[in-house]
Amino acid sequence: MTVASTRPDRLAVDTIRTLSIDAVQAANSGHPGMPMGAAPMAYVLWTRFLRHAPHDPAWPDRDRFVLSAGHGSMLLYSLLYLTGYDLALDEIERFRQLGSRTPGHPEYGLTPGVEATTGPLGQGFANAVGMAIAETHLAAEFNRPGHEIVDHWTYTICSDGDMQEGIASEAASLAGHLRLGKLVALYDDNRVQLDGPTEWAFSEDVVARFDAYGWDTRRVDDGNDLDAIAGAIEAARRDPRPSLIAVHTHLGYGSPNRHDSSKAHGQALGEDEVRLTKEAYGWDPDRHFYVPEDALRVFREAVERGDGWVREWQRRFDAYRREFPAEAAELERRFARRLPDGWDAALPSFGADQAQATRQASAAAIQAIGGTVPELFGGAADLSESNLTDIRDGSQYGPKDRAGRNIRFGVREHAMGGIANGLAYHGGCVPFVGTFLTFSDYMRGSVRLAALSRLHVIYVWTHDSIGLGEDGPTHEPVEHLAALRAIPNLWVMRPGDANETVAAWRAAMARGDGPVALALSRQKLPVLAGTREHAMAGVARGGYVLADATGADGRAAAPRLILLGTGSELQHAMAARERMQADGVPTRVVSMPCWELFEEQPPAYRDEVLPPDVTARVSIEAGVSLGWDRWVGPQGAMISVQSFGLSAPGPQVMDAFGITTDHLVQVAQGVLAGSMRGVVASDPADLVHRRSAPGGGA
Repeated sequence: MTVASTRPDRLAVDTIRTLSIDAVQAANSGHPGMPMGAAPMAYVLWTRFLRHAPHDPAWPDRDRFVLSAGHGSMLLYSLLYLTGYDLALDEIERFRQLGSRTPGHPEYGLTPGVEATTGPLGQGFANAVGMAIAETHLAAEFNRPGHEIVDHWTYTICSDGDMQEGIASEAASLAGHLRLGKLVALYDDNRVQLDGPTEWAFSEDVVARFDAYGWDTRRVDDGNDLDAIAGAIEAARRDPRPSLIAVHTHLGYGSPNRHDSSKAHGQALGEDEVRLTKEAYGWDPDRHFYVPEDALRVFREAVERGDGWVREWQRRFDAYRREFPAEAAELERRFARRLPDGWDAALPSFGADQAQATRQASAAAIQAIGGTVPELFGGAADLSESNLTDIRDGSQYGPKDRAGRNIRFGVREHAMGGIANGLAYHGGCVPFVGTFLTFSDYMRGSVRLAALSRLHVIYVWTHDSIGLGEDGPTHEPVEHLAALRAIPNLWVMRPGDANETVAAWRAAMARGDGPVALALSRQKLPVLAGTREHAMAGVARGGYVLADATGADGRAAAPRLILLGTGSELQHAMAARERMQADGVPTRVVSMPCWELFEEQPPAYRDEVLPPDVTARVSIEAGVSLGWDRWVGPQGAMISVQSFGLSAPGPQVMDAFGITTDHLVQVAQGVLAGSMRGVVASDPADLVHRRSAPGGGA
């Protein structure tokens, strides 16, 4: 087995290894094996190829590096400290400790130089694909002959576990189709995972699989051969396809008793084994977190190189600005993540005679925003004609048109979510992606990471309820709104008509510090009285009074009853209010399109909308009731759907589940009489059919 060919190289590689094992041992928690094996390939990449600037981590034209194998976080933290980022050695010493900048898995926005939050395997790989797409798209839009101001590479290090995850397969398939030639994946092919040898669960030829995806592929048989690794990267950079380099490494390299052992994967080596391993490297076993000056000198050359690259790029950008001032200002605006002035001026509004599905209103909003916000970029998972996500005149992004703004993800929902995150991490794009709401389940891992990383991603999830109808319970979401509302920092917006939909898009675009989910109807909905005047301001606050109570004389009155609704059910709240008012019950309708935004409002505003002394409240939503009790209170009732849907025309399904004006009026009367409270859900299975267990009876 060969090792690094020169003493400085060997010293530098082993410094990454020893910092990693010392940090994991001090925490008595972590994954030492991967950094020990992958240190040589990371060293080659970071010192010979990666164009980055430790003193300017946000330099727009830097190469992006994503550690998809996020469990090996100490590999990345070691590199960041050693190459001169704002990450002190004492942060390495506090690995995985409360308040440190070195958490168990890399977190975007916490540690300088971390480009993506990784750890859930496969996610970083998909993020890297998104970053590579962003680079090609911006280069096509902004570069001019002699002015290559967007010209960088995306690299990722991924593991056997990444290769096993479906999201990586989806993303790799799309990347090959798109011929993303400036994407290089280094595959840490150590053939060991947490349970044991990969051969217990994984026997395919990964390289052959990537060949079939249309990737350039290469193998490096010795993961300690720095020249072979460098040669493979050089060759990959010459190929017009994305590249996978399978580097055969050894988990826990150098550990006498953990070498190539799964015991080195997810636990500290132990003090005795740390000593033996350092001795095997030729290091003093009694020195911890030791960084030799010769090694640090090699790594810190990155500071001067990075400063030089930034200065050189700034000179080129200044020349570009002189020749193309409008384009330069536009690119700067985008990387500042600032929307253009007047971006929302063309947003449409709708009158009472313009009934339409909220997905149709969303399409109108997309066209208006797409005309004023050129960074809006996205598509759907083979559902653009159902989600209505295409930007007219935006052309189709692909190998022949990198400037296109509509991307075809194919039926790859999870990769679509991870790629959208990569677009957001990269900057310069506002990504939006679409599918049916029920298939948001396939995206959930990516959505959660977007929320954790505060990424500006917009989800267009249509076909949002049992109102979908004939497609049946496989496609009718019932638990999804509640499940998505449980994700911290995700805004879930379910507008009740066309005007609320436009307002929801406006709020989604303006947010900037987190993802937004738009849950939209397939079926037509009426344009409700008052939304044209009040939705824009009301939706921006998450909940608002759409129609207030009046007395017999038609003047404003204190409400005795509050009806709350979202989405397609808001129309029933408005109709029920008219009937309750006619019966002499002053009734208020509160539209609640976004609970998360409403929660952010001052208590005084929330109490103004939902007066604490008005305890007669009824909510109506075609989904599970979970969470509505907070807004309804113990004296109120919740009309909901507590079982799976049915296959039948949408209005019939809604009627079978009691999602009707008549039922809402009946429940409201019961609440006022004190005879009804809590969850109110019809079980149409008793009326239509019963689902039986296989081989069982009804």
